[in-house]
Amino acid sequence: MWVLRGWRNHSSVTEFILLGFSRNPRTNWILFFLFLFLYLFTVLGNGLIVTLIRIDARLHTPMYFFLSILSLLDLSYATTTVPQMLAHLVSKNKTISYTGCVIQMYIFLTLGITETWIFAAMAYDRYVAICYPLHYGVKMSQTLCIALVVSSALCGLICALVYTVFAMNLPYCGPNEINHFFCEIPAVLKLACADTSLNDQVDFILGFILLLIPLSLILASYVRIFIAILRIRSTQGRMKAFSTCASHITVVTMFCVPCMVMYMRPGSEATPEDDKKLALFYNVISAFLNPIIYSLRNKDVKKAFFKLIGRGEDTQ
Repeated sequence: MWVLRGWRNHSSVTEFILLGFSRNPRTNWILFFLFLFLYLFTVLGNGLIVTLIRIDARLHTPMYFFLSILSLLDLSYATTTVPQMLAHLVSKNKTISYTGCVIQMYIFLTLGITETWIFAAMAYDRYVAICYPLHYGVKMSQTLCIALVVSSALCGLICALVYTVFAMNLPYCGPNEINHFFCEIPAVLKLACADTSLNDQVDFILGFILLLIPLSLILASYVRIFIAILRIRSTQGRMKAFSTCASHITVVTMFCVPCMVMYMRPGSEATPEDDKKLALFYNVISAFLNPIIYSLRNKDVKKAFFKLIGRGEDTQ
């Protein structure tokens, strides 16, 4: 299971075993079909949103541009972990190489961190649309939208590298069983053969920067938005303005609150089962629900979908 790495004075694992959810084969098969359904719907739902926004000219606006990026992130986010989880549920071999674990950890963190800043960009977009409607086209230019996405991605790439380097620079001498369904930093750190208090501090500081700062920006945007909505005289106008924000608020809450609990609490306070539930929520459930939330509450998306169906019928 582990060999000596030359430059270290201790044994180091070359692969990890992901314990997953249960050792009962019957339970694992039930979970397999459940998560397979969730994953396929996630791929279909998010893929459909990206397609609709791409082909329907009415959806070529900053709000839907950010929504398409969010859908791509959700799709990639789930794909980083779920296919492997499905394979492990029905296979006796539940191993992942040391290198594979590091890569999965890095990609997962990059996508997750990028998503938190995309949420902040989406909140700013709604703030400009509601508080400065006459200047919306000028303020939310294509250049600014692209810059916000690129800067979010760069933040994800750099900060995920810091997280990963601090975690994997620790010695891992064995055992090599990760009580989780994928290589997530809090679960992997529990196997380290060294004091992880520094990692807890780094995780808290980065969690503050990468979660609380975007959430503070989102909160500030919505305070201004709600003040502007209250100034609208007609009830119908208020409801219309609020409906454009409700989906975003719901999605942000589902994703960010579990992430805060996972990454900003000390590792000693976490239990493996609680970690798995939290990870399922912001990794699988939120990616599954996002297309439903946005499509059911969004008339433009529904119109684009029915238009797409109509085109398909006309060509047959």
